[in-house]
Amino acid sequence: MINKQNLWFLTLFSLIMVLSIYYLTMGEDTLSTLNVDNTETVSKEVVISENETLVALKVASEEALVDKMSELETIILSKDATLEEKNKAYEELQNINKNEASKEQITKIIKEKFKLDSFTEINGNNIKITVSSKEHNTALANNIIRAVQELYTENKYITIKFDN
Repeated sequence: MINKQNLWFLTLFSLIMVLSIYYLTMGEDTLSTLNVDNTETVSKEVVISENETLVALKVASEEALVDKMSELETIILSKDATLEEKNKAYEELQNINKNEASKEQITKIIKEKFKLDSFTEINGNNIKITVSSKEHNTALANNIIRAVQELYTENKYITIKFDN
């Protein structure tokens, strides 16, 4: 009968043997890529794609959203809440999910059409968009407003803020 110690020994020995055979059968080209000279230094420039302001806005928005959703879920799961309160909380949760989907769609459109990073806030008929761009011109703002308005059948009050 094999005990645990012998089983571990056989397992590790088998693993070492398989790796040794694999190493011995590797081709020269594979070995040359593995043996990289460590004296060479490769410098790469790190490029940050999003503006720090946009990241801060997104983080703050997500924290508020998580808090609000947690509060609504607590109301929905509460035994003390009335049916009307639960329905209102559920509808508000659905509205939040709908707004989040719209925000993602707006951000995607701005990224695809204008190659810009953005942050979107939706509050009823008001849509506030913060765009990270070096150019701050009205033509770009108007084009973004038109692209966003095409998503909706009813008129929305859309504001654009440039941040850089």
